[in-house]
Amino acid sequence: MPDAVKAASARADIRKPEVDDLLHVLASLDDEDTIFALLEDLFTIREIRETSQRLAVARLLAEGKSYASIEQATGASATTIARVSKCLTYGSGGYAAALAALQD
Repeated sequence: MPDAVKAASARADIRKPEVDDLLHVLASLDDEDTIFALLEDLFTIREIRETSQRLAVARLLAEGKSYASIEQATGASATTIARVSKCLTYGSGGYAAALAALQD
């Protein structure tokens, strides 16, 4: 099965009403402190750090930084950097949207 078909199938499997509820909540919140409080309730500290790290990796990759410099700057593993790079190139555009939001 081609990767694009697998990805579409995985998205269909995860995009359930509960996920849509989460998306609605996240889209409706506009206060960073409230959003952070939700993140603290939903995720472990480690998960928040790892997710934030991935965003930092995406930013540095978009700036054209090398894997070695990104690893040194963020502490991310080469595997994490490669996964983020793959998402930037072949993903569904989430990182690109996030990076655009950071520029605003």
